[in-house]
Amino acid sequence: MNEIHDHLPLPNIKPNSVALLFKRFLEPSFVVSYLWLITKIERQPFSGDYWVLAIMAFFASSYIFGEMHGRRLRRNPKSVRWIVPIFIDWLLVVAVLAVLGYVCELYSLFTVKIIVPWVIGTPFGLVVSQHAQSRVMKDMRTKGDIEKAIIIGVNPASLKLAERLADYPALMLNLMGYFDDRAVGRQPEGTYTPLLGKMSDVAAYVREHGINRVYISMPISAQPRVLQVIDELQDTTASVYFIPDIYIFNLIQARFDYVGGMAVMGICETPFTGINKFVKRASDIVLASIIQLMLLPVMLVIAICVKATSPGPVIFKQRRYGLDGEEIVVYKFRSMTVMEDGGSVQQATKGDMRLTKIGGFLRKSSLDELPQFFNVIQGRMSIVGPRPHAVAHNELYRKQIKGYMLRHKVKPGITGWAQVNGLRGETETLDKMRARIEFDLEYLRRWSLVFDLWIIIQTVRMVLKKENAY
Repeated sequence: MNEIHDHLPLPNIKPNSVALLFKRFLEPSFVVSYLWLITKIERQPFSGDYWVLAIMAFFASSYIFGEMHGRRLRRNPKSVRWIVPIFIDWLLVVAVLAVLGYVCELYSLFTVKIIVPWVIGTPFGLVVSQHAQSRVMKDMRTKGDIEKAIIIGVNPASLKLAERLADYPALMLNLMGYFDDRAVGRQPEGTYTPLLGKMSDVAAYVREHGINRVYISMPISAQPRVLQVIDELQDTTASVYFIPDIYIFNLIQARFDYVGGMAVMGICETPFTGINKFVKRASDIVLASIIQLMLLPVMLVIAICVKATSPGPVIFKQRRYGLDGEEIVVYKFRSMTVMEDGGSVQQATKGDMRLTKIGGFLRKSSLDELPQFFNVIQGRMSIVGPRPHAVAHNELYRKQIKGYMLRHKVKPGITGWAQVNGLRGETETLDKMRARIEFDLEYLRRWSLVFDLWIIIQTVRMVLKKENAY
């Protein structure tokens, strides 16, 4: 249950306006100002070309800094852990500007002696800005310029919300305590915020102490009491938020939507809907096509070696489960003397006697997976996603691991989040397979194009190290 609650979203909690002011306006303004300063130092006119660059840099940094800020509000930064994300965010901005500059053919309009110091020096200025932001928000907290919040109901969801409020000081929310009709002795362990009273005491406490936010975390069975509290809170100025008890479930891409004007909440959905579906497919086609063209000579050499060293076909075809649990045919260079695809499939193990003369090398270097880029171009697979398992393995593990089939809400991938976390190759125990599934589901929750690129980079690193592949 704790693993489930670790993935609870932050319901209706937005970054503080001061923090967003820094990220959306002040820091982008610093980016532009620093560019202007360098041009003055170099005695270059801040011409129309630099104005175009400044505008693109402002909006790119405003968007990227603001979007990433919501994911990086954690407390207690230690050593360089809070500095590294700043450099990563700036590299993303530079990458966006580089792509725009290439597409618009703007490279020749700027001098190296201005662009290089700007690119190198800006993140250090952003570090100073981040430190200034922390000091400002600390002063605001000291002066009490923060919102007050209470939680109605003591249960796993409300305890996790309290933990999040403590973990994200940039939200500028001070949790005063809980209200619950249950006795103190019946509260779950870990309740470190005081119990202030019963539900009947909420409205009076809100008025007396100027509470800004009320979070209601009660089961649906308590509807009459909840409705009474909400009715009483209408006589206050507090904002009221409801934390539905569906958060006890394993949520995947949970979000609110509207069907014919009626609000519904999705609790288990693929991340690839709308524009995300287009972005994912476009990136797959572009990357797979480039990789295929680059590695075509290598694939021809491998095909000749496979044919020359053992009897049988060059390509091994195996049935796997794809998107929505539908069967697909996955291609690999044959690395074994057998071609198992029946009701029982034995995983490859270290020192497996079924390997061909070059099979061990192909599997350890992952070169046997190269034909799967054709699967990507066909639309059966993606470059990054949960690794497809043999149909026989799926039928076995879906009965033993809860949520196993949720990994099929997306297309299977050539590499995945589980593989770059050390779960590549053989999964000889149920615990290892369960751990792999946890990482697959985490990928569904966290997906972004940047996350995909990060997994690809980590995959290349692991392939070069040749870990856990037999």
